[in-house]
Amino acid sequence: MIETQTQQILDHLQSGKSITPIEALNEYGCFRLGARIYDLRKDGHSIEKDMVQTPKGTHVARYRMAAHGA
Repeated sequence: MIETQTQQILDHLQSGKSITPIEALNEYGCFRLGARIYDLRKDGHSIEKDMVQTPKGTHVARYRMAAHGA
């Protein structure tokens, strides 16, 4: 069975990794990471967002699973 992008993103985050939109595009062909994060949050997953600066100076969102017990 083919995994959906939402499931692929969830698996990625649950493995302890974080992800940016460009990483989601390169790794999973996901053009709309924000929409997938919205879906996951709607399903009850606790996902945090940090804004990070790229080497070229732009800022992008980096998503990760929220730390439990923090």
